[in-house]
Amino acid sequence: MSDDAQRLWRLVEVWLLAVDDLTTLVADLDPSDGLVATDLPGWNVADNLAHLAHLEAVLAGAPEHDVEVPEAPHLQRPMQYYTEAGVLARRGRLLPELVEELREAVTTRYAALRADPPTDASAPPPRTPGGVGWDTGTVLRNRPFDVWLHEQDIRRALGRPGGLDGAPARHTLSVLVAGLPMVVGKRVAPEVGRGVRLELPQAGLGVTAVVGDDGRARFDEDAVPATTVRLTTEDYVVLAAGRRPPEATAPEVEGDRELAARLLASLAVTP
Repeated sequence: MSDDAQRLWRLVEVWLLAVDDLTTLVADLDPSDGLVATDLPGWNVADNLAHLAHLEAVLAGAPEHDVEVPEAPHLQRPMQYYTEAGVLARRGRLLPELVEELREAVTTRYAALRADPPTDASAPPPRTPGGVGWDTGTVLRNRPFDVWLHEQDIRRALGRPGGLDGAPARHTLSVLVAGLPMVVGKRVAPEVGRGVRLELPQAGLGVTAVVGDDGRARFDEDAVPATTVRLTTEDYVVLAAGRRPPEATAPEVEGDRELAARLLASLAVTP
């Protein structure tokens, strides 16, 4: 098996772990828990699960939904309308029904992946949500990322913290942190040669991004940052996933506080 094939299959395994963690969590919930609001505008706990059931069902071969989606402040891009349609099509279903659909879709798709394992990250996948132009590597990377983030949405809404130190968490954090150079270079935009350091002690992560002569930021662990921002894993996730504003978190800052404030206000990298 090539290195690329091994990497892709590891993503499949992390996706399965993420789904198992999520469905195990939801299996213990009361029906009323499904109605609890989450950080995502207009979505309750059941809606988060409905969203995941929708995408996994589509990837497993289910037909798309023809659902009229009314305009709403939180719907600004075509993909947001697409995901909202999947939720509206399942609105009113009970948590066990949503879990069953999710598990069946994942079982079907996993069987297909086992029968024809992915070997080329750049190859087009059999299907993508809404026909978006993702390659195989992007689809496989995004699924555990999406599942874990919504598990955390559910956990925060219900006051059931956990799941912050497993393989799905490490994968998701690596994807989020990979966006730091873009955040620093395009949004924070410090002067050339200046950089910021982000530290997540609970996750054992620490990275420094510095702006080069071309105006682009790159990781540089030998650089001395102008500011260091230290966050809990949960605080970083709600910022990087665009779930909550900086004032809802408790960062520790060393160095340039104005630069740190710009970083905290700019961390969101999810669509």
